[in-house]
Amino acid sequence: MTITLYIDADACPVKDETYRVAARYGLKTFVVSNSFIQIPKSPLIARMIVEAGADVADDWIAAQVAAGDVVITSDIPLAARVLAKDGHVIAPNGRAFTPDSIGAALASRALMEHIRSTGDITGGPPPFSAADRSRFLQTLDQVITREKRRLR
Repeated sequence: MTITLYIDADACPVKDETYRVAARYGLKTFVVSNSFIQIPKSPLIARMIVEAGADVADDWIAAQVAAGDVVITSDIPLAARVLAKDGHVIAPNGRAFTPDSIGAALASRALMEHIRSTGDITGGPPPFSAADRSRFLQTLDQVITREKRRLR
């Protein structure tokens, strides 16, 4: 059994970091988007271009992911689907979604959608920072190391 990485790539700011970590561990990585994204030439990295449309990339990832695989995404509903299959999910800011945290994340997302639907301006997420990038690298390394130990 091996670990596969999936990047929900259309708006992912940590693709290059993921490629480096994947190369270090020798992990197959799928870069999933609905448009062409440049990827490094490597037999370990594959580009998957899906049709345009809401959740098409998410659906592809959710259909492929298996227990122990790692998905890089900020998409909370996709995170819930991956966790339901015993996969791991890490947001680009380094936040690991877990079975214990996903319920609150889904509820918060629903609340924010409701507030936005009433016309309130809520602002967006904070700007992506060097600390986010560092936290992401640390979390990704920890998740892969833990999963590799579990697979032994």
